[in-house]
Amino acid sequence: MTKLPRSLSGSEVVRALQRAGFYIKRQRGSHIILRRDDPYAQVVVPNHKRIDTGTLAVILDGAGLSIEGFMELQ
Repeated sequence: MTKLPRSLSGSEVVRALQRAGFYIKRQRGSHIILRRDDPYAQVVVPNHKRIDTGTLAVILDGAGLSIEGFMELQ
């Protein structure tokens, strides 16, 4: 099993999710809300310099992506 990367920023996560079919729905402060219509999924990504591994795990779970699938999108 691949480990989650530790040094990703919020903008790097957003770019990877956009490659997976997500688009930016809106932003409030430093939190970016991304949505995918088919299949439906919505996730919130904090636009911080570094995202904690627990936060990234929750984002990937909400997006329906595995760690390996996410790593391929980077």
